[in-house]
Amino acid sequence: MKQITIILSIMISLLALTQVDAQSNKDRDQFEVQVDGLGCPFCAYGLEKKFKEFKGIKDIAIDIETGDFSFTYPAAKELTMEAVVAQVVKAGYTPNDAKITRASGTVETNKEAEKETVNEVTTSKIYVNGMCGMCKARIEKATTAVDGVATAIWNVDTKILTVSYDQNQTSEKNIESAAAGVGHDTNGTRATDTSYDNLHPCCKYERAN
Repeated sequence: MKQITIILSIMISLLALTQVDAQSNKDRDQFEVQVDGLGCPFCAYGLEKKFKEFKGIKDIAIDIETGDFSFTYPAAKELTMEAVVAQVVKAGYTPNDAKITRASGTVETNKEAEKETVNEVTTSKIYVNGMCGMCKARIEKATTAVDGVATAIWNVDTKILTVSYDQNQTSEKNIESAAAGVGHDTNGTRATDTSYDNLHPCCKYERAN
């Protein structure tokens, strides 16, 4: 009988802890940020250390290859998007897309307002050399920043950038130049040696002669 009582007490305690943990999760906001420039464990450590200045941060996860960074924070402290983006910059990295899922269910992003609808959209496939998830983030960021570009998606395996753009505002040449400007060779435009040398070691692909 005594053993049964002990077992029941343990089960009740575990159930109570589970309920407390569940309630705790409901009181926390979820943050997700795509960070450019993370290339090694030391980089990830530096970012995590900087964010631990936010007292109460938990559930930190960092994917070095893709730059995906996530964490939770007490909803009552109302941590803003601006503060999160600024903290990434203070850590020495570049924040790209960021999203906050509030405990209330509200979702916030830092994306720019949707680009104006273009009248004459052309889709092209452009070969852009690169190696990894960091390259993908860099190439897509540079090419989508070109005026007239609606979307740009780079495939790590095929090295093909699929880009949709308004041909009245830009051209394949301009898009290739944007990729080359951040260190990535295309079939039509070669990056400067300086921009290539500035790539992170894991991003340095084999260049054609």
